[in-house]
Amino acid sequence: MFKHILVPVDGSSTSLLAVSKAAELAKVFGSSVTAVYVVDPYPFTGVGADFAYGQAQYLSAATTEANTALEAVRKIMEEAGHPVNTVVGEGHAVHEGIVRVVDSIGADLIVMGSHGRRGLEKLMLGSVTARVLRSVHVPVLVVRP
Repeated sequence: MFKHILVPVDGSSTSLLAVSKAAELAKVFGSSVTAVYVVDPYPFTGVGADFAYGQAQYLSAATTEANTALEAVRKIMEEAGHPVNTVVGEGHAVHEGIVRVVDSIGADLIVMGSHGRRGLEKLMLGSVTARVLRSVHVPVLVVRP
C-alpha cells in the first residue's frame, strides 16, 4: 500500500516514537523509509557580514544536532530490522524542508510526531505538523506521546 515512508525528526522523544511506528508500518507494507532532519541554512540572512562567524558556529551546531538525531533513528530502525535512508533537509521553515523532501523522494506517507502543544505555547511556537498537513497531498500519520 505504501511504498516510501518519510519520517521527519527533530531528536525529541515524540519524533523517535514516530520512527518506531514507521518501522512497524514498513514491515507490514514492505516500504522503504527515509528520515529527514531539517536545518535552516541561513538563519542570519539580512543581518549583515558581522554575523558570518556566528553563522558558521550555528551551521556546525545544527549539523551536529541533525547527525545525532539521525543516528538515533538509525539505531531504532536497526533494532527493528529495517534499513533506513537519512537526509538533512534545508528550509527557512521546517515544514518547507519536509515538503521539499516529500517531493524529491516521492514519499507516499509521512509519519511524524506532534508535541500536542496547546494555548499560548502553540500560538508562540506554531505547529510544524499542522503546517505539513496543510502543505502536502499525501497521507500523514500523526503520532502523539
